[in-house]
Amino acid sequence: MQQVDVIIIGAGAAGLMCAAQAGLRGRRVLVLDNAKKFGRKILISGGGACNFTNYHNSAEHYICQNPHFVKSALARFSHWDFIAKVCEYEIEYEERKHGQLFCLNSSKDIVDMLIAECAKGGVDWRLKQEIQAIEKVDSGYQVNTAQDTYLCTSLVIATGGLSMPKLGATPFGYKIANQFSIPVIPTNAGLVPFTLGGKEKDILASLSGISIDVEITTLQGVSFKEALLFTHRGLSGPVVLQTSSYWNLGESIKLNLVPELDIETLMQDEAIQHPNQGVKTFLSKIFPKRLAEGLLLMWNMSDKPMKQLLHKEKASLIENLTQWQLKPSGTEGYRTAEVTLGGVDTNYISSKTMEVKHMPGLYFIGEVLDVAGHLGGHNFQWCWSSGWVCGQNV
Repeated sequence: MQQVDVIIIGAGAAGLMCAAQAGLRGRRVLVLDNAKKFGRKILISGGGACNFTNYHNSAEHYICQNPHFVKSALARFSHWDFIAKVCEYEIEYEERKHGQLFCLNSSKDIVDMLIAECAKGGVDWRLKQEIQAIEKVDSGYQVNTAQDTYLCTSLVIATGGLSMPKLGATPFGYKIANQFSIPVIPTNAGLVPFTLGGKEKDILASLSGISIDVEITTLQGVSFKEALLFTHRGLSGPVVLQTSSYWNLGESIKLNLVPELDIETLMQDEAIQHPNQGVKTFLSKIFPKRLAEGLLLMWNMSDKPMKQLLHKEKASLIENLTQWQLKPSGTEGYRTAEVTLGGVDTNYISSKTMEVKHMPGLYFIGEVLDVAGHLGGHNFQWCWSSGWVCGQNV
């Protein structure tokens, strides 16, 4: 039996950040994970370049039943603090769209930085550990694995959510929460592509690979403007991933395919200048030809000359282009989701320490909590912030 001050279950972004901070404070820290390597999600994120944070990070970029919960951690360890650490390790990075920051070399640079920080703090770790039981004991918590038994005064659950099960995602963290009477907000896949069925899938699948900038609005009025990608299964691209976190099964979404155009004026001008051109030719000036053909088929519109369009046909075309109502049949689920919506109820967690209010010495950090960020580095920043705060208090 081994006794330490802190046991952290989960060697991902939040767990490694917490371990490093606790170790640097002089705490005896042990990290346990069932994986074969550290930071698997970090390594594959951003196409191997890791979108590690965002210049515009703020509490408004998170979904949580308690919208104020994230504010304290984000203020105490901000994106600027993490950027400073990246610079300290001379990791080269670049800014892409919307303030997203990516490694210029490899996401492995971020993992190596976290491991180096852990090494400075004398953090110990055990990989390929199957945890069989966790118990509350007089001195703190007892963790039983297939290999050994460990005791600690502070236990941190940093096991992540259910997204990307191929990387080892499990509901382990939620089971621990339930064991200690902490509610779990029902979970769902977030930042995930939509799937389509029926006529929509049959027609739009033929448009696979085409990408255009659109604006999507949910039933609740949440809007995002970014690139949409047609796929064999449905719709993807940044605008779809963002929208998916605010969408519920059975709801329609509204697509504006021409968010930057005054389409009504453009149609009037084209009808005057090119009265004999067909609707398909007109649409092909705005979209790729294959998309123009697919949209006409989708909307059951004939390719008649613009000058022959009746008033109601013009109105219908404008409505389809700016307010196309589409009902996804579902999403691709946790298999491709970038984040898990829902999770451990933050009303039972201290926002200043990440400690369970009614269970001294037990902490939850990162994606296992009911905190889900927008696309663009915000989820990693939550891991850095919640991990840092926890590391100061365990």
